[in-house]
Amino acid sequence: MIDTLPNTYEGASPVAKPIVGILHPGSMGAAVAAQAATHAATVLWCRAGRSERTVARATRFGLEPVPTAAELLERADIVISLCPPAAAEDVAREAGTHGFEGLYVEANAISPERMERIVGLLPEALVLDGAVTGTPPSGREAPTLYLSGLAPAAAVVEKLFAGTDVTTKVLGAEVGQASALKLAYAGLRKTSEVMAALSLGMAQEHGVGQELIALTSRLTGSPLAEPGRIAGTAARAWRWGPELEEAADLAAAAGLPDDLLRAAASTLARWNDSKDDDSLSAEEALRRLRRA
Repeated sequence: MIDTLPNTYEGASPVAKPIVGILHPGSMGAAVAAQAATHAATVLWCRAGRSERTVARATRFGLEPVPTAAELLERADIVISLCPPAAAEDVAREAGTHGFEGLYVEANAISPERMERIVGLLPEALVLDGAVTGTPPSGREAPTLYLSGLAPAAAVVEKLFAGTDVTTKVLGAEVGQASALKLAYAGLRKTSEVMAALSLGMAQEHGVGQELIALTSRLTGSPLAEPGRIAGTAARAWRWGPELEEAADLAAAAGLPDDLLRAAASTLARWNDSKDDDSLSAEEALRRLRRA
């Protein structure tokens, strides 16, 4: 474990080459973990129960497999959790059950309230609030990992990603700030993608779909300027819907209406059978939206 970083992390300095564990290596998680490998002794992942697609992805990124979550949690100094929002608490609970004592970076799209519950599930660890925006790092893309929590812990993660294709930014000492930023941003961006699909579907019903695309192409950053983005939204709906439910919880906690966000999440749920379907066309995505 990080014996130079006690649970308080006050005035501590990190080990030079920490062992990092990633829970679980999806498209974003595996790519972020590969960037962490720049300054880590190794990056572990647990292959138990994972799909062949996940195995291939982790192998491609050079991650070191371990047979059980218990071994990963025993060996890792730093654990990064990047999984679907609905699974975040279960993943943290498992880490807590195994008595994980290191630095746990909770980087999922969850509400600040859920973030607080996760802190309670990991009494032996230091939990840092994290949020990733952007696309997976690729050499051309550099997502930002926002952090909030105790400054010495944030400094450990900043050092881990220094000089990589993951940019880090510390927001403050309050756990929940990174989560709130992520959900506020997700609510803005992802509801606009849902509305683009609905608008195009309505226009096509009356034979004016191309006119709508031409009209909206004059708008800076319009989702309909690239109609193929609708298919991308459908393929990612299984992840985006739960994010918008979390964003709705954030809005409700702030005393704001949550109806729009929940309606967008409900619309995305109609595409759940399109999970990660990169061959999907915009027309097929709209057909599935109508069919559902």
